[in-house]
Amino acid sequence: MSSYSSTGHRSSSGTSSHTKSTAAHTSTGRRDTAMNRAAAGRSGHTSGRYKKKRRNRLDITQILLIVIGVLAVILIAAIASRGCGGGSAAGGATESDAVQESTVADGAVTVNGVNIYGMTQEEARKAILDSFDWKMKVKYEDKEADVTNLMADKVDQLLEEIYASDLKPGETYEVNTENMIEDAKAEAALIAGNWNMAAKSGGISGYNKETGKFEFSEGTKGLVIDQDKLAQAMVDAIDKKEFDAVLTAETKEVAADSSVQDKYKTMSTYTTTTTSNSNRNENIRLAVAALNGTIVKPGQEFSFNNTTGARTEEKGYKPATAYLNGEVVQEPGGGVCQVSSTLYNAVVFAGLKSTERHAHSYEPSYVTPGEDAAVSYGGPDFKFVNNSEYPLAIKASFSASDRKLTIALYGVPILKEGVKIRMSSEKTGEIDPPSAVYTEDGSLQPGQEVQTKAATPGSRWSTDLVTYENDKEVSREFFHNSSYRGKAAQIKRNSSATVATNATETTAAAESTAAETNAANESTAAHETTTAAPSSPDGETKAPTTTAAASNEGPQETTPEPEETNPVVEANGPGSN
Repeated sequence: MSSYSSTGHRSSSGTSSHTKSTAAHTSTGRRDTAMNRAAAGRSGHTSGRYKKKRRNRLDITQILLIVIGVLAVILIAAIASRGCGGGSAAGGATESDAVQESTVADGAVTVNGVNIYGMTQEEARKAILDSFDWKMKVKYEDKEADVTNLMADKVDQLLEEIYASDLKPGETYEVNTENMIEDAKAEAALIAGNWNMAAKSGGISGYNKETGKFEFSEGTKGLVIDQDKLAQAMVDAIDKKEFDAVLTAETKEVAADSSVQDKYKTMSTYTTTTTSNSNRNENIRLAVAALNGTIVKPGQEFSFNNTTGARTEEKGYKPATAYLNGEVVQEPGGGVCQVSSTLYNAVVFAGLKSTERHAHSYEPSYVTPGEDAAVSYGGPDFKFVNNSEYPLAIKASFSASDRKLTIALYGVPILKEGVKIRMSSEKTGEIDPPSAVYTEDGSLQPGQEVQTKAATPGSRWSTDLVTYENDKEVSREFFHNSSYRGKAAQIKRNSSATVATNATETTAAAESTAAETNAANESTAAHETTTAAPSSPDGETKAPTTTAAASNEGPQETTPEPEETNPVVEANGPGSN
C-alpha cells in the first residue's frame, strides 16, 4: 500500500517524475506477479468457479451493449426522419409514404402475362388483344377468309370482372378459353355461307303445251363446308395459342332431293265466270294462253304485265269495255283484269306472298269487292313472290262453252295439310255518287226530266285474311282496305222551250248537254283525294284506294250487267264467297 501512496506522492513532484513513475510501475508489476502466483496456489475449484462467472458477466454485457446500440440507431433515424419531414403535413410526402408508393408502382396486375396496372379498361383490352397477335385465317381452294378474333368477347368478360373491383398488385389472371365451341360454330357458319354450293332440288322445269304436262328436272348434289370440323379446328388452335394459324376448310357432299316430283300437288285453285261478251272472252282467252305453263322459281317475283305482255290488236286482243281515267272506253284487252283477279285469289289461297295489288275504280262483279286485282300494261300490275323452296307452275284454262275461267297453282305446298287461307271482305261504308249525267231529249216536253238509270253510291270495303285448320277458323287478321267509285244517275231532259221536230236536233242537243255534264264531273273528281290503304300483315303493297275517277289505271275491266255475279271457288275448304 505504501508503494501506491509513494508513487502518488512522487508523481506530484516536478522533474524526474517519468523515471520514477516507471520504477514504481515496475515495482508494482512485480508485486502483481507475486500475487498471481500466490493465487495460483489456491484450490483449483475456487479458481474454476470464478472464471465461469466472469465469462457470463462479459457475455451479458456485450448483449446489452448491442441492444442499446440498435435502439440508439433507431431513435436517431426516427429523429432524423421527423426533422426532414417536418413539412409533410402541409402537403409534402413522408419518407414512409414514398416507400409505400414505390411499392405499389412497382407492383403488377397481369392478364396472360400483360401488366395492366394503371391502364384504363379500354387500354387494357387493346394491350391484351395486341399480345395475342391474332391473324387466324381459313382457306379453301383459292378462297381465303379472316377469322374474327374469338378472344375478344372472353377478354371483355374478364376485364369487366377485374375492373368491377379495385386492382391489387400481385394479382394474375388468365383469359378463359373454355366453352368456345359455340362462338367458333357461329364464325364457321358465316364463312361457310359464302362458300357453300347448296344442292339443287329437282322440280318443274317446263311445260309441254302439246301434251299439257309439266316437265321435271333432276336435282344436283351440293358441296358444303364441314362447319363442325372447321369450328373444332378454331378451338384447337386457340388452345395451343396458335392465334396466327391458317386453317384448311374441309367439305362434304349434300345429296339432292331425288323424290321431289312425288311432293308436287295442286296448291290452290280458283274459278270465276265470265260474261257473254265475245270480244271480252277472247281477250281473256289470250291472257290465259300467255299465263298457262309459267314457271316461277323459288324467290322469284312474278309480274302479270311482264308475263302477258302488252294487250294490243297485233296480238289479237279485241276492243272491249274498259276504264280509262275513270271513263268507260273501248280498248283492246278489256276484260283481262278478271284473269289477274282470279290469279290473285289462287295466290292468296296457296299461302304465297303478294307484293303488288290494286283495287278497281268500280266494284267488280266476278269476285267479291276487296278481293280483286286491277292491271293495266304500263300502269297498275299484280305481282307475287314464290316464297316456297321449289319451283311452282301456273296452270290456267278458259272454257268458252260454260265461260269458266280457272287458275291453279301447282307445286310443293307450303301450308301444312288441313290448313287453308281465305279472304273475308265486308262493306264498311258508302261514298256519294257523282253528279247526275243529263242527256238532252228534244222529244220530251219542255222542262221535262226522265231518269233512265239510278245513281249507284261508291263503297268502302275491309278485307281480312282468315286461316282455317280442319275447316275451323283459327286466326283472323286485317289484310287491306279497298274503295270504289259510285256511278252517276242517267237523266234525259228537255231544257229548251220547244219540242224537237226531228231526230237531228234531239241528238245534237243531247251531245251538247252530256259534254257539259261530264266536264263538270271531271272537274269535281280532280279535287277529290286518293289515300293509300294500310299494308297487309304479309307485307303486301296495296293499291291506293280512290274516292274519285281521277285515277290512272288505264284500260281495265268493265262492270257490265253480269249474268252471274258470284264467283265459283274450287279450293277444297271454307271461303268468303
